[in-house]
Amino acid sequence: MWRNPWMMTAGGAAAIAAAAGAQPPAKADKGPDTKVMQVQVILDHLGFSPGVVDGKAGQSLRLAVKGFQKANGLTPTGQVDAETAKALQHYGATPPVASVKLTAADFAGPFVGPIPHGEDKQAKLPSLGYQNVLEMLSERYHTTPGTLIALNSPQTKLSPGVTIRVPNVATSERDYPAGLKDTWKQTLAGLNVSSDQPRADHITVDKSDKALSVYDANGKLVAQFPVTTGSTHDPLPIGHWKIDAIDYNPKFHYNPKLFWDAKSTDKKATLQPGPNGPVGVVWMDLTKPHYGIHGTPVPKNIGRTQSHGCVRLTNWDAARLSLMVKVGTRVIFQP
Repeated sequence: MWRNPWMMTAGGAAAIAAAAGAQPPAKADKGPDTKVMQVQVILDHLGFSPGVVDGKAGQSLRLAVKGFQKANGLTPTGQVDAETAKALQHYGATPPVASVKLTAADFAGPFVGPIPHGEDKQAKLPSLGYQNVLEMLSERYHTTPGTLIALNSPQTKLSPGVTIRVPNVATSERDYPAGLKDTWKQTLAGLNVSSDQPRADHITVDKSDKALSVYDANGKLVAQFPVTTGSTHDPLPIGHWKIDAIDYNPKFHYNPKLFWDAKSTDKKATLQPGPNGPVGVVWMDLTKPHYGIHGTPVPKNIGRTQSHGCVRLTNWDAARLSLMVKVGTRVIFQP
């Protein structure tokens, strides 16, 4: 249960973490570029995800802009040129930052503190939930702890009733399908995932671009997400597959025989659900045995690190994708 307020100070990241019993998060980022953040926020709302919304230009933002350009018949340069800026303005002058008042429910947890390394130790935890309230708020607003710290005054305290500044990604569309469990609906709402999603006819994953693209029945590109797509040891299995099952808030069944980097002393283990689990908040199983599309405990690393062959997205992007697909949706892995 969360009890202590956190002081957001540019040099006080260690104090923030210590109050929650967590490892120190990254130092406060330099002030985000609000013009860049505005583009990120608009693209996030439209389903052309820039990954983390942090007010920084980079490869994930270029990828998102390129996807938006393709979907709107523009030259896919990845740059916000005059034509692209005009097309983005069509969706309104969305403010890059919003103010939200924290409530007692935001501090109810339970928060699990530092996540230990190693599946055997993680298997002993009752859940793989958020380490602390700052991490939870970061995922809720599709950003990083450092960005939240940078957006707010050094005098800001995290406590019920306090108003903080966050990336403006919140959604009010929460009419989720009736067949979903309440716990999964709560996860979707907690990640600010809109219920108003396009339906996928098929999706493609491009290894070279590190992009997952969603197409409707007319072949139109309707969404795109940055992804991590395997490694030298576990390459992306190029070919045609289908989604075989979808597991929401999944447990993770660790089998060392399936991991090339497992230790000889490792044993099978079952890890409890949570956003900090190895596959995040959702697992979309593929007809290719042992492969799937899933979330991640470290969203800022998407597109920048390797995986064990599976396709990894931020938790909010994976959750959003899960509303677009169904069992039987075609999945094409491309070089």
